[in-house]
Amino acid sequence: MTKIFELSQFQTENSQVANDKDNKMNGYLMFAFLIFIYGITIFSLVKYTKVLLPEAASAHGSDYDTLMWISMAIIFFVQTLTQALLHYFAYKYHGKEGRKALFFADNDKLELIWTIIPVITLAGLILYGLYTWTEIMFDNAEDDPITIELYAQQFNWTARYAGEDNVLGDANVRLIDIDNANILGIDTADPNANDDVIVKEIHIPVGRKVHFKMRSQDVLHSAYFPHFRAQMNCVPGMVTEFAFTPTITTADMRQKKEIQDKVKRINAIRAEKAAKGEPNSDPWEFDYVLLCNKICGKSHYNMQMRIVVETEEEYNKWMAEQSTFGKSIAAN
Repeated sequence: MTKIFELSQFQTENSQVANDKDNKMNGYLMFAFLIFIYGITIFSLVKYTKVLLPEAASAHGSDYDTLMWISMAIIFFVQTLTQALLHYFAYKYHGKEGRKALFFADNDKLELIWTIIPVITLAGLILYGLYTWTEIMFDNAEDDPITIELYAQQFNWTARYAGEDNVLGDANVRLIDIDNANILGIDTADPNANDDVIVKEIHIPVGRKVHFKMRSQDVLHSAYFPHFRAQMNCVPGMVTEFAFTPTITTADMRQKKEIQDKVKRINAIRAEKAAKGEPNSDPWEFDYVLLCNKICGKSHYNMQMRIVVETEEEYNKWMAEQSTFGKSIAAN
């Protein structure tokens, strides 16, 4: 469109070489673009901060968030500084007839500065990240964690509790027997499997460590607990693990103002859809959720499971209501 406009003008000169006027104009435009990107950044921070995740609901979540905010602060500072210098230099040193560009073939001092500073910064972030990761992944048996298996398949999750002995029975996809309600391929000959509990909704007691073991039946999935700041890939043919301690019950999280504001915003949108007769417009209530964070197929977006964090008494009552794997097999 720009070329059509240029060709439509009657000009005595139609040079493709930028002149002083062109270079000066581009210098001003670089400044204008700098103002634009800073403006859109500030607007985004003010407008969309409300859609970020709420307070972490796990014991390690605060360490995770601190590491992320330190990384983002460094990135934001460096981006702000370098973009300002880039656009300022583009204006200050724009092309001018008769002026030659000044350049250095090499400068040991400059190279040392722009090498050492990033090395020190990145080394600090990596060491801090490794320390945080070690703290998160360290599983102390003395914590008496609840053992839960997460079984991933296109496109749903199934959870298996280890039962009273807190030991999961052996399982293999080759042992799956749909006719006998053995959907996870649990080894019926393993006595540890008898008290396992298979459910489609996770309940965990607040303040108690939970040790998750993940399996996948088909493709690569990823068990993602956004509110607990936890994620682990589910890889076919192997068992991966992750542990965390929930610190805020579902009921308490629902009482937090930022969650209540979020619920109001979402339900206002759903009310508009309901008025138009659109589907999936029922009022929404906050729940912790397990998601798949790998694009595993056409229904990936719908692969999720509800998580309820409750008191120890409520958890024990819920567990007492569940049927064990041994009873299910016997009934069949």
